[in-house]
Amino acid sequence: MMAVAPVGVGFGSRTWDGVMDLTKSAQERNMDPLMWAMHVSSSLTSAGLSMPSPELANLLVSHICWANNLPIAWKFLEKALTLGIVPPLLVLALLSIRVVPNRKRYPAAYRLYMELLKRYAFYLPSIIHGPNYPKIMESINHVLDLSQIFRLKPSEPGLVLVEFVFSTVWELLDASLDDEGLLEITSENKSRWATRNQDMKVDNYDGFQGKSTENQEVMQKMNTVMAIEIIGDFFQNKVTSRILYLARRNMPVHWESFIQNLQLLAGKSNALRNSKNISPGSLLELTASTRRVLSRELKTSSQQRFHAVIASAGQCHGTGFSALWLPIDLFFEDAMDGSQVTAASTVETLTGLVKALQALNLTSWKDTFLGLWLAVLRLIQRERDSSEGPVPRIDTCLCMLLSITPLAILNIIEEEECSGEVDSCFTGPRKEKQPVGKRRQDLVASLQQLDDYQSLLIPPLSVSSLANQAAAKAMMFLSGLSVGSGYFDGISLNDMPMGCSGTLQHLIVEACIARNVLDTSAYLWPGYVKGRTNQMPRSISGQMPGWSSLVKGSPLTPSMISALVSIPASSLAEIEKIYEIASNGSNDEKISAATVLCGASLVRGWNLQEHIVLFITRLLSPPIPTDYSGTESHLITYGPFLNVLLVGISTVDTVQIFSLHGLVPQLAGMLMPICEAFGSCAPNVSWTLTTGEEISTHTVFSNAFNLLLKLWRFDKPPLEHVFGDVPPVGSHLTPEYLLMVRNLQLVSSDSSPIGQSRSKRLSRLSTPSAREPINMDSFPKLKQWYRQHLACIASTLSGLVPGTPVHQIVDSLLTMMFKRTNRSGPPMTPTSGSNQSSGTGVDDFALRLKIPAWDILEAIPFVLDAALTACGHGTLSPRELATGLKDLADFLPASLATIVSYFSAEVTRGLWKPASMNGTDWPSPALNLANIVQQIKKILAATGVDVPSLPVDGSSPATLPLPLAAFVSLTITYKLEKNTERILNLIGPCLNNLGTGCPWPCMPIIVALWTQKVKRWGDFLVFSAFRTVFHHNSDALVQLLRVCFTTTLGLNSCSISSNGGVGALLGHGFGSHFYGGMLPVAPGILYLRVHRAVRNVMFMAEEILSLLMQSVKDIVRSGLPQEKLEKLKNSKYSMKYGQVSLAAAMTRVKLAASLGASIVWITGGSNLVQSLIKETLPSWFISVQGSQLNGGEFGGMVAMLGGYALAYFAVLSGTFGWGVDSTKAASKRRPKILGAHLEFLASAVDGKISLGCNKATWRAYVLGFVSLMVGCTPNWMEEVDVEVLKRLSKALKQWNEEELAVALLGVGGVAAMGAAAEMIIETGC
Repeated sequence: MMAVAPVGVGFGSRTWDGVMDLTKSAQERNMDPLMWAMHVSSSLTSAGLSMPSPELANLLVSHICWANNLPIAWKFLEKALTLGIVPPLLVLALLSIRVVPNRKRYPAAYRLYMELLKRYAFYLPSIIHGPNYPKIMESINHVLDLSQIFRLKPSEPGLVLVEFVFSTVWELLDASLDDEGLLEITSENKSRWATRNQDMKVDNYDGFQGKSTENQEVMQKMNTVMAIEIIGDFFQNKVTSRILYLARRNMPVHWESFIQNLQLLAGKSNALRNSKNISPGSLLELTASTRRVLSRELKTSSQQRFHAVIASAGQCHGTGFSALWLPIDLFFEDAMDGSQVTAASTVETLTGLVKALQALNLTSWKDTFLGLWLAVLRLIQRERDSSEGPVPRIDTCLCMLLSITPLAILNIIEEEECSGEVDSCFTGPRKEKQPVGKRRQDLVASLQQLDDYQSLLIPPLSVSSLANQAAAKAMMFLSGLSVGSGYFDGISLNDMPMGCSGTLQHLIVEACIARNVLDTSAYLWPGYVKGRTNQMPRSISGQMPGWSSLVKGSPLTPSMISALVSIPASSLAEIEKIYEIASNGSNDEKISAATVLCGASLVRGWNLQEHIVLFITRLLSPPIPTDYSGTESHLITYGPFLNVLLVGISTVDTVQIFSLHGLVPQLAGMLMPICEAFGSCAPNVSWTLTTGEEISTHTVFSNAFNLLLKLWRFDKPPLEHVFGDVPPVGSHLTPEYLLMVRNLQLVSSDSSPIGQSRSKRLSRLSTPSAREPINMDSFPKLKQWYRQHLACIASTLSGLVPGTPVHQIVDSLLTMMFKRTNRSGPPMTPTSGSNQSSGTGVDDFALRLKIPAWDILEAIPFVLDAALTACGHGTLSPRELATGLKDLADFLPASLATIVSYFSAEVTRGLWKPASMNGTDWPSPALNLANIVQQIKKILAATGVDVPSLPVDGSSPATLPLPLAAFVSLTITYKLEKNTERILNLIGPCLNNLGTGCPWPCMPIIVALWTQKVKRWGDFLVFSAFRTVFHHNSDALVQLLRVCFTTTLGLNSCSISSNGGVGALLGHGFGSHFYGGMLPVAPGILYLRVHRAVRNVMFMAEEILSLLMQSVKDIVRSGLPQEKLEKLKNSKYSMKYGQVSLAAAMTRVKLAASLGASIVWITGGSNLVQSLIKETLPSWFISVQGSQLNGGEFGGMVAMLGGYALAYFAVLSGTFGWGVDSTKAASKRRPKILGAHLEFLASAVDGKISLGCNKATWRAYVLGFVSLMVGCTPNWMEEVDVEVLKRLSKALKQWNEEELAVALLGVGGVAAMGAAAEMIIETGC
């Protein structure tokens, strides 16, 4: 081994020559080591050299190895170490590169090296506080070449210290493996350390005399045992074990290699078995990844109880296990709101939410999965009794249960199995001996435990037959029958065996098996199959043609098509077969296959739904035929085929299903080319469908255009809800935004590991056909319409020039709309044009409107302006106006979008006189308006919301703004039937939004008119009218939020174990027909349906924070007996009233914080979370004065609990908005916001920022916030500037919170590793 030259001084210098001569002389004379050391120290002092001296360490080690490997030389070295003349760690580093490779030649030297290691490697405080610390660590790095080995830049001495400790233990490990002949069977087949001298011979060259060969072999074996025991000492020592933890956390690749070698040693080492001090099991236990070496040892009982409550999952006092998963229940209910579609995949959002709750609740994955299943099952049961209305129904809920939830669980399981935490990554079909991760095993346990919740497993009546088939499939498997894909094609209830009653558990298991999360061993679970297997029919009576026939090659006959439309496919092969027909069949076959794909398989083919929605999306972009030679877009030739798809996916439930699967951006990207092509083509081409209906290019365009409009809030002003410096909340689904997300999705699916993993699950046929990015410039006609749409919202109409093509189209449209109007005088003309008619006759208007749809849409705003003006001036009756609008919408259904946007804009401008809804000119709501208002008042009162005035004067006629009256009149002209469902689904939410924003009692008037038309929608319509109350009255919204808190916490009772939780908050949906009327609406359901009507989202975070603090005070008041409350009036009793009461109170505090965080996230998304942590919380701490949380009569109890509540509230909000890892796009903003907040904490703890809150509140918040991040979201800290972490850790140290300060640095990543190691050594933590 090459000697390392002393730093700064050469060996040829006079000083070092003198030291060397002195050492040799003393060695010859056998001088006392103390006298030698004193002489050397004097010489170095005279030469002006500081001590401990790295140069002397190098000199002495080089002297010993190997010319002077004598006892006296080792004694000189040991005395130099004792007196501090040489740096111990540098000596150990220098010895390791010389002694360890030659340990078999010099076993005594190896023994002495290990003795020195035991003595000095664990005495680290003197090292970091001693002189020349940085220089010494730099020398160690140079000697051991640590920077090259670990590939870390030695930015600070503490980092080198961690590397030194880790390398020392690793070198001893590899040396021990080599001694026992095990090194060759490691994964690397060699050591990265110099554990063996390549030129070594078997002869013993040890300078210690009197040792026989036998004794040498015994010593070598003893050395191996000793080396292994020292490894154990490193892991048992409090300081070095935590330093090694830093290596484990921040150098995972190296640690993995190290731990594999250590496991090999534990499994095969004879020396380890011979040790009296450590066993294989104890060594593995000391190095296990589950060992928490940096967990906090909390110093105060209140902090211990706080963390005990955080960790006490499933022990919720009074509110039950379900309270832990309240955010999931709220998320599921919010996702069912059909008025809103999302660009993000619900699978990804749910995955992040579940991971966040598992981390914050510190629950096992078994309990987490169980909580998830129970939450989604509660959703199904709430939907069972919901009121009827044009909103997503049971099919969307079942999609959440049987498609979205299993896919989210699959994400979580694959994350573990593909991360190296198990032996191999599971990506394909299950194999018998394939490794299974712990999360997969926990899923099995959670599904088995569902048997304890039979009341939640009862399937809705509409899917009970499918549940029975799932149970029969398991019974067949156990009976030995082959379960073919066509077995159930024609099965009837008479063919089912007795006792074969399926539950939602059977459907869940089948959904998991279909995605390879489970295998068929689930059929063997105790109690899973309840019937007798010998009852299964061996043949089916009167079996119909179905999916099995299709797969075998049977043609698509009408009877087969009917069967396939009504029966969902059961295998991916069946769906791929129908997709191939839709792609490559004849024109008629394509249409038939498209009809099948949009049938029961789309809505209830839950096991295959993620494939089906992708297939349909891809089919909307068919390829250019090889023989196509036309000048127009090739899409025109696919008109009937595309129309079938567009109609098939336009229902409320199907649009929501596409939204849940995150396909809205991709679907929008497919619809835009269709709109562009068909909207640019004159309706000269028509097709007759098999139903006899005749369609044109206008028909296809309208269906595509109206579906596109459902994917974004086209009726909302684009700047609504904007606050601060962040994007709009709730109205960001513009066409540009959808295309941007679509482009990002395609990129991430190719580049990110997560995207690649999920792409492997999908069918080989579902790859998007168009992968290049697109933008609005690709669709000039659509872009032009969109600009006109925005202009119509922003200002009144102008610019119509007489004689232009647009003016002529306007005249033709007006003539068409009002051709049946019997009046004298000139025809109606647009107000912004000339007063002269263009002379268009009634007979030729139809020919003149044989033009592209985009041209018609351009003219419609002027048509509406002219018609509304005529009505306002009395030249056109309201009935004629409504009839004309209906004729326009029937002529071109796509015109509804412009009708909506124009009327909405005109209502907002407030320029029109009100229309009297008197039953003569306009329809009258008088028949039931008063009853509608009374229902609203009663339900508000029953919910606990007090609105001072909701006046409706029966003596005065009801009025609506003229544009709104026209819009309402148009909507009620539509009959409620299947053909008009798509139209009503488009304009219904628009009417609701428009009415909500209008003054009271516009919305009750609208509801009264619609209730007269559709009585069975009465409950739903009344519920819709609630939104306007909260839109105009922010105090009512605050009251509703307060009710949500008190109801969830059960604060209406004096007992800490009173009712509350999920059942109280969400009840059984938004209405029922029990007892002959509408029951009070659960406050949580009510809030989830009205929060999108909130105009000022910013104030919500402040109000929720205030309500959270009030809830803490209420919890303390309601959670303790009166005699204990009396004691709390004296602060000296504030911490002495019993652990049970405090634990129960803190459990409720946690529930309140969880509710608050959920509402913040659901209301404003990651933007509001960002605002909360960046602005709201710091402002509250600075500005709030003592009266709010000074504890008052309760001493410091309320203040302390308030701080912990805020900590949990803040961290949980962050996990919802950003995720616990970096998979969410919003996580990119986390480092900046979180860093600023931690900077605020550090500055305030340092006293650089004056606070207005109670000191106990502040202390509890800081300790709780940091503790939760360290214990639950450690990955966050690696993103924060290390200087901020150092500042905060020093501030915590000033509070005597050394454990927490060390833990904070410990999770700060490589950059903080050195500072963490130094603090570990300083504090002994």
